[in-house]
Amino acid sequence: MMDGDKCILQLRGVRPFLSNKFDITSHKRYKELSDYDKKNVFDVETYLEHRLKLRADEEFELIEVEESTKDTEDAGDRGIAEG
Repeated sequence: MMDGDKCILQLRGVRPFLSNKFDITSHKRYKELSDYDKKNVFDVETYLEHRLKLRADEEFELIEVEESTKDTEDAGDRGIAEG
């Protein structure tokens, strides 16, 4: 059985090796982690739902793009991710 303060690290390009675990509470920016305070949790759903809010007096340029199913099929054939 392995000690609780040890871990096996797997990094690309090197063989797995035994290492000491890092105590995150000793890091100078530990207070920014959700482990320190739950208010620091990053909510990916809220982030992805963010919408740009324009003021009524702000000017903007609207560009409309139409996409056909042929365009998306062609993109898939070329390995381009849809998004």
